[in-house]
Amino acid sequence: MTELRSILDEAARQGLISPEAGGRLLPFLSERGVAVVEEPATSAEGRAWSDTETPRFVRGFHDVLITIGVIVALCGLWGLAALYAVLPAIIVLSEILVHRQRLALPAVSLTIALFCWTCLLMSHFFPPWTPTSQSFGAEATQFVAGFPILLGVYYVRYRVPLSLALSIMSALAFVLTLLLRLVQWASGNPAFFLDHPAVLALVSLICALGLFAMALYFDLGDRLRRTTRSDIAFWLHLGAAPALLYSTVSLLSLGADVRILDVANMSSQTPAVVATVTALMLIGLIIDRRAFVTSGLLSLGVAIFSVFRQGSATVDTYIFTTLIVVGAIVLIIGTGWMPLRRLVLRALPPVIANRLPPG
Repeated sequence: MTELRSILDEAARQGLISPEAGGRLLPFLSERGVAVVEEPATSAEGRAWSDTETPRFVRGFHDVLITIGVIVALCGLWGLAALYAVLPAIIVLSEILVHRQRLALPAVSLTIALFCWTCLLMSHFFPPWTPTSQSFGAEATQFVAGFPILLGVYYVRYRVPLSLALSIMSALAFVLTLLLRLVQWASGNPAFFLDHPAVLALVSLICALGLFAMALYFDLGDRLRRTTRSDIAFWLHLGAAPALLYSTVSLLSLGADVRILDVANMSSQTPAVVATVTALMLIGLIIDRRAFVTSGLLSLGVAIFSVFRQGSATVDTYIFTTLIVVGAIVLIIGTGWMPLRRLVLRALPPVIANRLPPG
């Protein structure tokens, strides 16, 4: 009964049925002997965890075909019409493909289209990259302010997990800009962050940890990953890993003129990058999130690329060597994920391990 109720509640959350219909269906189905067959916990969890991150935004090639049409049509409209003509097209397509037909991959593509549209709109009114080399201006705060609102409204209407994840990430980015402006105002020094890069890195790390905490909140709330909370956590982890990486490396590389989100300068800090990515891989194993690990591999590749570039190898040699090393790491982690995770879980206290996804 409890499992049947949870399935009906999830269907109501996704808009497939109304909450009232779910309440009437539960006794109707129960009286007629409809039930969800529960298998032994070990076998059920074993099968569920054989592939814990199956993308729910790809449900068949029909979704892929429709998504290609959406992308081509929006690109054509974007090139021919004004910026304001794109938003009605996104809304109309969302009503048909997301609200009515509940197509997963088109929902993701339309959410990304809305994000890009919002970026162009806000940059038109509040250019965040004005030549203010000495201070952190208000333009960045005003630029970010529109993202949580528009993406949040889109989630309320269409219940796309990516839209809520992007809304949360942009809200934390808005908080970051407010904190930076507050610190700059309190110091009375327009060039405060140029003189104190450690403060900039520390504030960025705090916001990155906040994003990771939000991802864990959704993740641990759905330990068996059966609801959309797991999908929201998936996207949040994709954003949390690089945010943690860049802010941590920036904090560890003080005095090396490393700026936030500056891959070119960060690539010279190879030991810090490798150590941070290793720590992220361990965290990914603990929480059973391959997406968390994957999003840091690009920066690891940049770091390894830097090692060979600083040596005497030719261009072709260090490019292909980098590919081999990163590819080998991916294969080792991918093929040995479950055995490695069991080893990690055994080392954790039972109080913590019992709250994590089963190994």
